[in-house]
Amino acid sequence: MKKGHFITFEGPDGCGKTTQIKLFAEYLTEKGIPFELTREPGGTVQGEEIRGLLLTGNKERWDGQAEILLFSAARRMHLTKKIWPALDKGITVISDRFADATRAYQGAGYGTGLIPMCQEVYRMIAGDFEPDLTFVLDLPVEEGLKRSRRLDNQELRFESMQLAFHQNLRQEYLKIAKENPGRCMVVSAQGTPQEVQSRIRAVYEQRLKEK
Repeated sequence: MKKGHFITFEGPDGCGKTTQIKLFAEYLTEKGIPFELTREPGGTVQGEEIRGLLLTGNKERWDGQAEILLFSAARRMHLTKKIWPALDKGITVISDRFADATRAYQGAGYGTGLIPMCQEVYRMIAGDFEPDLTFVLDLPVEEGLKRSRRLDNQELRFESMQLAFHQNLRQEYLKIAKENPGRCMVVSAQGTPQEVQSRIRAVYEQRLKEK
């Protein structure tokens, strides 16, 4: 059986991932492509429990190293319980964030040189596995935070970080994309949701539809 594709959506806070994933799911449904939607942290019972620990509470609740370990524990369960089994069944998996988010937020956001730790721990839990395609939705930090804070959302721990944190992670996302041109595509998140979705679908058509 042909394995499914693993597609991830990444980007800074307020970039519109949730909206774009919903629109992309509608597109896959229209095309008759079987898929599952998931998110990080989350996707499993264990991952959702860890999500509550990471995304709520005071911004000083954890340091960067502790966050990497918590995200990675959730990710290991996500891979073994949901992502890999679905892909083996030929189902495409769409994830709202994955390992690139840990490198951007914990590895670079704090500015404390934790990227090597992110990479080492990831290899321990996932080996050389990586997404088939990653959409990096990009927009100016100030605009993204403004959008994010308008939402009725209790998971605002990272949004409360200082501006420099968000600037660091945006630059790291762009660096990841530059380092991985075969996997990543930077998509401007500015414009209407439909305009952004058109860019996403065009990339998918070009890169994965016939594979």
